[in-house]
Amino acid sequence: MELWSEVRRRVLVEGVSKRQVLRETGMHWRTLEKILGHPEPPGYRRTREHPRPKLGPYLGRIEAILAADDEVRSVKQRHTAKRIFERLQEEGYTGGYTQVKAAVHELRQHRREVFLPLVHRPGEAQLDVGEALAQVGGVLRKLKFFVTSLPYSDAMFVQSFERACTETFAEAHRRAFEFWGGVPAGITYDNDKVLVAQLVGVHRRRLTDGLLRLKSHYLFEPYFCTVRRANEKGVVEGAVGYARHNFLVPVPEVRDLEELNAHLAAACTRDLQRRLRGQKLRKHELLREDQAAFLPLPAVPFEACRLRSTFANSQSLVRFETNDYSVPVAHAHQQVVVKG
Repeated sequence: MELWSEVRRRVLVEGVSKRQVLRETGMHWRTLEKILGHPEPPGYRRTREHPRPKLGPYLGRIEAILAADDEVRSVKQRHTAKRIFERLQEEGYTGGYTQVKAAVHELRQHRREVFLPLVHRPGEAQLDVGEALAQVGGVLRKLKFFVTSLPYSDAMFVQSFERACTETFAEAHRRAFEFWGGVPAGITYDNDKVLVAQLVGVHRRRLTDGLLRLKSHYLFEPYFCTVRRANEKGVVEGAVGYARHNFLVPVPEVRDLEELNAHLAAACTRDLQRRLRGQKLRKHELLREDQAAFLPLPAVPFEACRLRSTFANSQSLVRFETNDYSVPVAHAHQQVVVKG
């Protein structure tokens, strides 16, 4: 190391020529190039894989056996290195057991799961949808309720709607942002068809026009769980169950949805006084750190609707989804824009 650092200093700092250093030290020019290219000795580096003429053709077979073992529930009935060696012998392997044992250990090391600690930064949100019953106007109905959760402070906002569609998703966002006084920088979702038009590979998504309009207005960044991995937004998954058991039990009896949503908003405000286990601060105190990381609310609120260009027919009717709506006769045979 002393020689290494001295050679680097002389050439790179003092400007001594490489030819002079080679003449003084007697080292090969490749060694000098390695010294000048690395701050410290890089150690032995193999340029190509060590040949294993006997075991090489069976490495794929070993990997297949280990993959099949992953499907076996009983750990005690999975292959040992010795049992794999015996099976390979039956299939024509003529090498030794030590090579098989080393290969099995190496492949198992590469197959082991890696875990990262889950850290939630201020200013991030998760959104999910649940179902619940409510007595609305004397009629028992099944409703959708949207839960938007902030994992850092565990603050949540809950609102209920007739169904989950483009308009209600947008309205749930608008109400949550106004309740908190800002816009989360990033929001994590399921791969709901209202939000995702197409899955492009494992991580990329082509967004629907509805979500693109919402994103363009509020400027947040949408993120999506891996398919069938809803646990990646586990905070809001738990919040959905908490809201159902604590805000919607017993079954609410209300005149209309606005009364129900006022009840849910008040429950979310009271919930901010709660302190989670392991936390020194209450939710409303942690929420200030979330709010400090929020994007500002736009000057104009988002209009939660779908825009559809169509024509009014000869009977002054306009069709939207499966319904016909009457319009003034002056609009008959004219192109109109429907806001749903």
